[in-house]
Amino acid sequence: MDDFGVYAVFGVNSPPQRLLCAEGSCRVSVEVPSDAHQVVLFSRGPWGERICVNAELNDAERMLITIGKLTPYNNCLSWEQWEEETWTDKVTLGVTLEGGNLVTADRPDSEVILAIKEHTPKASPAARELTGKRKRERISQEECDEENVCPNSTLDKITPVRKGRGQSRGGQKLIKTGAAAIGEAQIMEGKTPPQSTARTKSRQAKTHTQAAPLLSPSGRWGQTLCPIDAQTAILIGGQGARMQFCKDPMWKLCMEDMSWVAAETLAEGPTPEGRIGHTAVYDSDSRQIFVFGGSKNKKWFNDVHILDTQSWKWTMVEAHGKVPPLAYHSCSMFRGELFVLGGVFPLPNPEPDGCSDSLYIFDPHLSIWYQPIVTGDKPSPRSGHSACVIQERKIYVFGGWDTPVCYNDMYMLDLGLMEFSVVKTAGGAPSPRSWHGSVVLSDTKFLIHGGYNGNNALSDTFIFDTDTNTWTEVTNPEFSVPRAGHSMITVATAGRLHFSEEEEEDDEGGAGPGPRTLLVFGGGDNEGNFYSDLITVSVEELLSVV
Repeated sequence: MDDFGVYAVFGVNSPPQRLLCAEGSCRVSVEVPSDAHQVVLFSRGPWGERICVNAELNDAERMLITIGKLTPYNNCLSWEQWEEETWTDKVTLGVTLEGGNLVTADRPDSEVILAIKEHTPKASPAARELTGKRKRERISQEECDEENVCPNSTLDKITPVRKGRGQSRGGQKLIKTGAAAIGEAQIMEGKTPPQSTARTKSRQAKTHTQAAPLLSPSGRWGQTLCPIDAQTAILIGGQGARMQFCKDPMWKLCMEDMSWVAAETLAEGPTPEGRIGHTAVYDSDSRQIFVFGGSKNKKWFNDVHILDTQSWKWTMVEAHGKVPPLAYHSCSMFRGELFVLGGVFPLPNPEPDGCSDSLYIFDPHLSIWYQPIVTGDKPSPRSGHSACVIQERKIYVFGGWDTPVCYNDMYMLDLGLMEFSVVKTAGGAPSPRSWHGSVVLSDTKFLIHGGYNGNNALSDTFIFDTDTNTWTEVTNPEFSVPRAGHSMITVATAGRLHFSEEEEEDDEGGAGPGPRTLLVFGGGDNEGNFYSDLITVSVEELLSVV
């Protein structure tokens, strides 16, 4: 017997309400009770041929608040009012089933409007599961979490920000440690900066039908863009307009035509919770992406998620050893291990206690964290810095932020000796900055672009030559827009995407043979704009000027 059903729990004292069942409609809409500050949506029973359940919360004017998706591998969702700035009265939950043979009505596309049944509160399993969140329910919607605001940001020029409870030393310190976003802003979907729009233009542009699926990622900063082969890169996480975490957190970029594919439901298993300030690195030997750390509101992460790009399955590692929750750190892959340096950490949780100067290593084969013995002059505590691996022998660490200082110094970690040293550089060095983009261009050169100096986003670009320890500033019209918190990678130039097996193995390391293209995605300008543009620049053209 097919006993599949989709259920919702509204608030901490409400029993589950069945929204979809095997004999009903495939589309249901229900108004969330005004006193319910949490919604939990879950499925029960075998999925069979069913693919997914799309869910969305809309306000009284049918404007989208947030979206989610149930799948056979991720069959529970939860939302809380304190996490969604636009959640007010008369919120509507809509669920739509895809796949299977659920509909028996004459009008399969019709939407059923349900009313919430009145119940005497009972101690149902779902209600007990939510009791741990009662404290959060009491938090006012007007309390604005300022974790994701840049130091000295210009939020007051755009929209007044209300301070939350307890925002004293800890809250201010978090702002100054650069825990990051770039003010309240507009999403710039599919547009090239510096164009901007009014707040999603106007409410008149909204219709009472379901929102059309996005064709490309929404504007964001603090995400990761991770190349996995000559044809593909994976975008994970980020934060955009109104300090909201992106509702479209995962995309696949196809290099051949630079097209995007929404990828949140392509992979099986539990996907990482939305976040910013995390890292994602690809191991070409195991063909896995490792996602570590980051933060969301006042929640800090030290979890490790692995995406197997062959089976397209997520797993969360039960790691041994100790590593603190970190955000805005750097993470480098060396001989199959993750080298995590610096970052902001919370102590006591959830308030930040400054930046870290520690190096942690994660061994995926043993699923263990450990701290190596390092010698020499190591970098001072910092976050928002960059780390570039050169010739699999050295890691170059540049810039970063720690209250109240922004850095432009350079350190090098010798991976053979495990020894840090200060790099004395020549030429005109970049000004102090954090949240800049960095990418390896060749065996001896890497590039720094943009960033944030404590007051403004930057647009300048520099190339560092590790043979001569010399900085060279380069100019390119594609780099004219100030941005911070963006992603930069290099890929094979379009038209030369099909390599021999030997070339492809070399190419996965980052700076392989043949013509290559540098890609820049996203970021923000600290003036209220978040970008979703994709900039392409020839690597050979950049290298020709140094």
